[in-house]
Amino acid sequence: MSQNDFWNDNQKAQLVIDESNELKAQYETFRVLESQLEEVELLFELYQEESEAELLTELLALLADLTDKLATYELAMLLNEPYDHNNAILEIHPGAGGTESQDWGSMLLRMYQRWAEKHQFSVETLDYQIGDEAGIKSVTLLIKGYNAYGYLRSEKGVHRLVRISPFDSANRRHTSFASVDIMPELDDTVDIVINSDDLKIDTFRASGAGGQHINKTDSAIRITHIPTGVVVASQAQRSQIKNKAQAMGMLRAKLYQIELDKKAEEAASLRGEQLDIAWGSQIRSYVFHPYSMVKDHRTSFETGNTQAVMDGDLDGFIDAYLKWLIAK
Repeated sequence: MSQNDFWNDNQKAQLVIDESNELKAQYETFRVLESQLEEVELLFELYQEESEAELLTELLALLADLTDKLATYELAMLLNEPYDHNNAILEIHPGAGGTESQDWGSMLLRMYQRWAEKHQFSVETLDYQIGDEAGIKSVTLLIKGYNAYGYLRSEKGVHRLVRISPFDSANRRHTSFASVDIMPELDDTVDIVINSDDLKIDTFRASGAGGQHINKTDSAIRITHIPTGVVVASQAQRSQIKNKAQAMGMLRAKLYQIELDKKAEEAASLRGEQLDIAWGSQIRSYVFHPYSMVKDHRTSFETGNTQAVMDGDLDGFIDAYLKWLIAK
C-alpha cells in the first residue's frame, strides 16, 4: 500500500485495502477474545474463593457472550476458498406445483432477506418474477457483504417443504420444492471468456418496484448464453446499459459456477461417488406438519424451531456444513 504506483489501478487497490482491513479485524477480534477469556478465568477464580450469587450471574453472562463470539469467529475462519469473501448472487426457482411451490419460493426469499439483515448485509433485487396467484416464479438477489458467498454456498441445492397448505380448502398436507443457486459475484480479475456471437440479448419492460420508468421503457435485459442454455436477467437498474452490465456480471458468475460444478463431478467420479442433483435429492427438509423440524440431509444438523429458521436463523446449518466439508 505504500508503493508509489499503488493507486494506478483503483479496483485492485481497493481489493488490497479490503483484505488488509479484514485481516486487521480478524487480529483485533482475536485479541478481544483473548482478553475476554482472561476475564472469565479471573472471575471464575474469584467465584471459587467467594461463591457469591452475583459473581456467578456475571460469570455465566460473560461466558455465554464469549461462547457466541468464539462460535462466530470460528465460523469465519472456516471460510478459506478463493471467493468465499465475495458478495453472493442468490437465485430461487420454485419447482413444479404452481401456487404451492411459488409461495414456498417467497418464504425462502424472506428467510434469506432476514438472514442478511441479521448479518448486516445489504440486499439488492436484480430480477423478480411474481407468481401467478401468490409467491414468486423466480428471484435473483445480490447479497453484499464480506464472506457473503462463503456463508451462503451451504444453501445451494433443492429445499423441500411439508405443510398443511393454506391454499387447500380441504386442509391437506402438501410437499413443495424450490431450488436455490448460489454464485460469487466476480470482479474483472477473474478471466471468463464470453463470445458475443454466443449471446442472445432481449429487452423487456421491468415488472418490479423501481420508480416511474418501470413498465414505461424496455430497460430490463435478458441474456441467453446459447452454448450452455444459461439465461440471466436484470431489471434492477434504471438504464438498459446498466442492466446489461449487471446481467453480464451474472452470466460470468454462472459460467464460472458451471466450471466449478464440472470439476466437482470429475473429482467425485474419480472417487467413485454418485452426485444426483434431481428434485428428489433435496439438501434440506422443512417440515411444518405433522411435526416441526428442519433437517439438513448432508450434515444431519436439525432443529425443531422452524419459526426461527424461517426468520433467518441459518448459522447452525452454515456452521455444520462448513465443518462437514472439511471432514469429507
